[in-house]
Amino acid sequence: MANRLTTAQSTGAMRRWRPPVIVTVAAMAALTALTADAAARQARPAPPIEATAPREAGEPIMAIVSIKSQQVTFYDADGWILRAPVSTGIAGRETPAGVFAVLEKDVDHHSSLYDDAWMPNMQRLTWNGIALHGGPLPGYAASHGCVRMPYGFAEKLFDKTWIGMRVIISPDNAEPVEFSHPALLVPNREAIAAAPARAEALAREAAEAAGAAVEAKKAAATAPRETASLTSSLRKLEGLKTRADAELAYAEKALAAARTDEAKARAEDLKQKAAAKSADLGTQLDTARADAKPKLDAAAAAKDAARAANRRKADTAKAAGEATLALEPVSVYISRATQKLYVRRNTHKPWPDGGEVFDATIEVPVTIRDPDRRIGTHVFTAVAGNDSGLRWTAVTIDTGDDAKDALDRITIPQDVLDRIAPTAVPRSSIVVSDEPLSSETNYRTEFVAVLNNQPQGGFVTRRPTADVAVAGGNFWDDGFGSFFQPNRNFQTGNPRPRGGQSFFPMQRGWW
Repeated sequence: MANRLTTAQSTGAMRRWRPPVIVTVAAMAALTALTADAAARQARPAPPIEATAPREAGEPIMAIVSIKSQQVTFYDADGWILRAPVSTGIAGRETPAGVFAVLEKDVDHHSSLYDDAWMPNMQRLTWNGIALHGGPLPGYAASHGCVRMPYGFAEKLFDKTWIGMRVIISPDNAEPVEFSHPALLVPNREAIAAAPARAEALAREAAEAAGAAVEAKKAAATAPRETASLTSSLRKLEGLKTRADAELAYAEKALAAARTDEAKARAEDLKQKAAAKSADLGTQLDTARADAKPKLDAAAAAKDAARAANRRKADTAKAAGEATLALEPVSVYISRATQKLYVRRNTHKPWPDGGEVFDATIEVPVTIRDPDRRIGTHVFTAVAGNDSGLRWTAVTIDTGDDAKDALDRITIPQDVLDRIAPTAVPRSSIVVSDEPLSSETNYRTEFVAVLNNQPQGGFVTRRPTADVAVAGGNFWDDGFGSFFQPNRNFQTGNPRPRGGQSFFPMQRGWW
């Protein structure tokens, strides 16, 4: 009985205390949850937002897309100027990390790959369909490989960028840092000052040579018409003379074979007539040849002059083209995979299918110390001029050597430096990478290189661009005739593939 009473009292006490205990436990749980949520918010980085630098912005020099942070940042010579959130590729269709440049711009683009999807203010990075453009941003990676930007941001940005502007897509966060190194291009002030006048003078000379070549071609075409009757008359006389000589030879044989006096007399008469005829025709032929020689010599000289004028036209066009290119920023790509150095400059010559043509006449072997050791991927950009020539920044997007050690390992051929360094101007760049040039690099691109140790689903699931030749000759000879050489698959030069990037036979007309 006592036990039942004690038990009842204990149960009653528990009943009396249960509500406060529950409240206390609930409060403690809520407090713990709030504390954990606050800690999570504190640890989690703030989502990227649109921002504009609190200063007057210059012309954008490069853009860096961070796949990790889902953010794009545009930089001028003095730092960042614009930032915005982005949405990159989803799993299986990842936006490729690497080095790109703006190839084409279309304010009202519609995709031929994704059901005519609207991609406003599109800025193309590869011809197989990777681009920056306006689009919906759900707050996470959601595209099929492109980089979506806020609609208003893409519109505001569209007129600020330029064909050839560098776009770096980094797997992590990256930003340019001030950098200097003896291997970077050092311009010559006198050469830069003289370059515009030299380009103008050579352009005039090339125009004059082109005009002279046209006139020489006309003269060379007119001369054969003027000498056609002379040539015909000479051929006719030569034929008659040949026939007369044959008749004379026949008469001489007949005379030698004659056995009777009568036969000898007939043969002698035939010989005399044939000899007279041959002599007369010989005189006519000699006279005709003497009369025709000055005109025929003039026609031959006109033909030689036309050939010489065409050679001068080509030489002056090449010199004028090189002088004009010297006014443009120069881009250098050094690949550890191929052990080559590539140089590109924008000719600003539009191509009918879109984009502009890039000159790629320099491609040479390069010496890299310890070629089997990783070097990383580094982008060095001349952002502005200064007292020593150029002010440079460096961006590293793939591990290996640091930027300084990477350049320490490279020896650029002196003849290449002599050609490109004296007139190097702001926006010039040097890219050093373990990667070969992507097969997307062609005559309408600056450099395209992707990191093979990063997912590339949005790149490899698209058909590569058309199988066209890369620039390898002299673009300025005759407008495009000698500009192209057989296409090269840059990927095959990589003896140490790091996986992922496939090569497909190129097909025209995609995206």
